[in-house]
This record gives sequence, C-alpha cells and structure tokens, in this order.
Amino acid sequence: MTDPAYLRLGLPPTASPQTVLRAAVRALHPDTRAVCGLRTARKRFYRQMLCAHAARQAAGDSLTG
Repeated sequence: MTDPAYLRLGLPPTASPQTVLRAAVRALHPDTRAVCGLRTARKRFYRQMLCAHAARQAAGDSLTG
C-alpha cells in the first residue's frame, strides 16, 4: 500500500527524486519548515516520501495521486 501523504503529492511514477523532494517541501506548512527543532521529523518525512516513490516505481504503478 502506498503512503497517503505520498499520494497527495500527486506525482507520476516517472518523477525524479529531486521533484519528489521539492513537492514534499512544498507540502509542509511554512511554520513547520521554519522550526529548527523539527528538523529530524522533516528529514524522516522526506525519506518516507522518497521510499514511497521508489516503491511505486518498482511496482510499475501508473496511477497518479
């Protein structure tokens, strides 16, 4: 099953990892991006989005968000 947060990014399986990161950054609230204490949580979120994207590419999923 694909992560619902990843599906909300609305990216095609052919998107590059850089595109996934950019979309994940934009998905976060600006206040969340500004708090230094949440850096570890943000990094974890970005890694989860990249892993979900890699899994979707490996599965050959053609659905968009």
